[in-house]
Amino acid sequence: MKRIAVLGCTGSIGRQVLEVVQRHPSELRVAALAADTNHAQVAEQAREFDPGRLAMYDPAAAERLSQALQRPVASEMQGLVDLVSDPDVDVVVVSVSGMIGLEPTLAAVAAGKQIALASKEVLVAGGAVVMPRVREAGIKFMPIDSEHSAILQCLQETPRKYVDRVYLTASGGPFRGWSREAMENVTAEQALNHPTWRMGGKITVDSATMMNKGLEIIEACWLFDIEPEKIEVIVHPQSIIHSMVKFNDGSVLAQMGHPDMKLPIQYALLGPERLPSPTKPWEPTCTPNLSFEPLDGQVFNCPDLAREAFRRGGVAPTFLNAVNEEAANAFLRGELRFLDIFRLNEESLDAAPKAEPTLENILSTDSNARVWARERFKKLSPA
Repeated sequence: MKRIAVLGCTGSIGRQVLEVVQRHPSELRVAALAADTNHAQVAEQAREFDPGRLAMYDPAAAERLSQALQRPVASEMQGLVDLVSDPDVDVVVVSVSGMIGLEPTLAAVAAGKQIALASKEVLVAGGAVVMPRVREAGIKFMPIDSEHSAILQCLQETPRKYVDRVYLTASGGPFRGWSREAMENVTAEQALNHPTWRMGGKITVDSATMMNKGLEIIEACWLFDIEPEKIEVIVHPQSIIHSMVKFNDGSVLAQMGHPDMKLPIQYALLGPERLPSPTKPWEPTCTPNLSFEPLDGQVFNCPDLAREAFRRGGVAPTFLNAVNEEAANAFLRGELRFLDIFRLNEESLDAAPKAEPTLENILSTDSNARVWARERFKKLSPA
């Protein structure tokens, strides 16, 4: 029986984690739940799963949840850190948005917990401090992201010296085949119309700009100790092959399945065990035609920007991640044009400070990058 703490239990990934737990009651139990502000939904989940600990990042939400359930509810960052460090927790699912997940992840690593990671920012912004501690602690660190779960399953225990190339597959998003000129007047509604996946607003915009693949490149470099030059983005519109690994002998292994996050969630919690699928299994006749296209790097240059940020090292990936998040959310609010996201990401590489990637520097760089981005908004905002 694995006792699970879910950070971000009210988000899309968090809710699906709870569905997987329900499917395997003999193997998984919810020991702790944490969220940001949605105290009403956490109250419903707490009544259903009866976790030992609860936390809300927002103190006012914690107070309301405590009143509703008549039990203690921790709050703020310390509440999250204490929750993941609890001896009654075995596995910590990190599925919160933004940088909130970084410190709890480090606390969970220090406490020797297994990590199931869905929050990109933890490795994109903080990989330089997280992964050395993970390797030193020798803990199980499992990605939930479908692409990285696929890479993990393809690699297994293969020594990295035999890896020739990693192919990250991309659906192409809603603007596959478009030129920059055609995207000049893209609306938020168009950007959110993803062809295969149903995700939150910010990550769906990242899919439209292809920055999601850039962030995944940085994550893959940290997770699998692979150089960014060995990671290639391939457009695969059907979203059946989630990633592929090519080895030095020319063999290529792929992990395949319907675009449904519950399967990588289950593998992150229970792998390498292979229990019955939480979703409809894919069969070759379900999608008889699988196609692949090269990514148009001239139009969608965000993956290359991310590669360059990783090469520069220091806090450059942190700065790029924060600027991109601010720009994507500003676009959703109607404060920026779609192509302004690309412009700001390009400018961010040279604006990033030169600093060692310590936890203190990462957190301060994240904050400063957001200030820098908001100042740039004033010059780029739509008329």
